[in-house]
Amino acid sequence: MPLTAQQLADALPDGVVLAGPDRTVTLISAGAAAMLGLDADDCLGRDLGEVLALQDNDGRTWCSVNRPYEGLATRTGVPEQSWLLPDGTEVLTVARVHRPALDQPVRSVAVTIRSGRGRARLDRERSDLVATVAHELRSPLTGVKGFVQALLNRWDKLNDEQKKLMLTTVSVDADRLSRLIAELLDVARIDTGRLQLYPRPSDVAVLTTRIVESVRAGTSRPVELVVATDLPQVEVDPDKFTQVVTNLVENGVRHGDGTVRVEVTPAHLETGLESDLETTGVRITVEDEGGGIPVELRKRVFTKFWKGGARGGSGLGLYIVHGLVRAHGGTVTIGDAPSGGARISVTWPAVGTQPG
Repeated sequence: MPLTAQQLADALPDGVVLAGPDRTVTLISAGAAAMLGLDADDCLGRDLGEVLALQDNDGRTWCSVNRPYEGLATRTGVPEQSWLLPDGTEVLTVARVHRPALDQPVRSVAVTIRSGRGRARLDRERSDLVATVAHELRSPLTGVKGFVQALLNRWDKLNDEQKKLMLTTVSVDADRLSRLIAELLDVARIDTGRLQLYPRPSDVAVLTTRIVESVRAGTSRPVELVVATDLPQVEVDPDKFTQVVTNLVENGVRHGDGTVRVEVTPAHLETGLESDLETTGVRITVEDEGGGIPVELRKRVFTKFWKGGARGGSGLGLYIVHGLVRAHGGTVTIGDAPSGGARISVTWPAVGTQPG
C-alpha cells in the first residue's frame, strides 16, 4: 500500500512544514511538531509564521526575515540558516519555494528543520583542533626561538659542546613540529576521503624490526620483539605501515611502566576449525605494562583528541592509526594485556586477499 504524504513526511529524518498559497500550514511532520513543541493536528490551517516560531539572536522571526511569499519571481528557496526554537535550542532550516510559473504567485512553501547538534559538534571539533594545534606548536616553537636567540646573542661566549646541545635541541623540536604538521595533514585527508596510499608487497618482519630498533634507540625502556616464521607478505604502503606501528610502539613506551612487547604473527580467518585455518594476513600486537584502557572508554580511543593519561601527545595518533589501517582493509582491536596493561592488535591483509 502506498504511503500517504503525512506518512512520508513522518518517515523523513528532518522535520517538514508545508504551507499553501494562503500561507496556512497544510502538512507538518511529527518530527517538526515535536521540535516546535506543538501538536501536529492543531497546526493544520494556522498561519506559517505562527507555527514556525523560530527566532534569531535579535528576536526576529523566520518568516519576517525570509518573507517566502514575497521577493523576486525567480526565487526558488532559502538556503540553510541557523535559528532558535522557543526553548533556545539551535536548529538548521532550509526552504523551497514553489511557483507554477514565473508570472504566478507562490503555490507552496516547504521548510525542513533539523537539529543543530551536528554542526555544534563540528564547531567544537574545530575549536578543539585550533586549541590542540596552538598548544602543541607553542612548546617546540618556544624552545626553538629561545635557543636560537641564545646562540645569536652569546655565540662567542658559548663553547662547542654548548652550541651542539642547543642545536640538537632545536633539531628535536623541529622534528616534533614536522610530525605534528604531518598528523594534521593525515587527519584532513582521512576526514575528506583524500588519503592516498601506495601499497606494494612488503615484508612485515623487516619493517617491524626496523621500527622497534628505531624506538629502542630513543628510549631506555625495554622493547621486546617476537616475530613468527612463515609470515605472508602484506599489501601495504610501507610509509603508512611504519607510521602506524611506530605510533603504537611509542604509545606503549609513553603510557606503560615496564616492558613493551611487540608480537608479529599470522592472522587467520576464524572458521572455528583448528584444522582449517586460512592465513589472511599478519597481526601485530603491542602490549604494555601500564594501567590499561577501561572497557567503557575503548570506543572513544580512536576518536580525535582522545588522550589516555596525562603524558602528552596531540590526541590524534590513534585516530590516524585507525584511519590508516581501515584504508588498507585491516582492523584494529583493543584488549587487556596479561600484565593488566593495554593490548592493541592490528591486522594487515596478505597479498592477494584484498577485496576487488
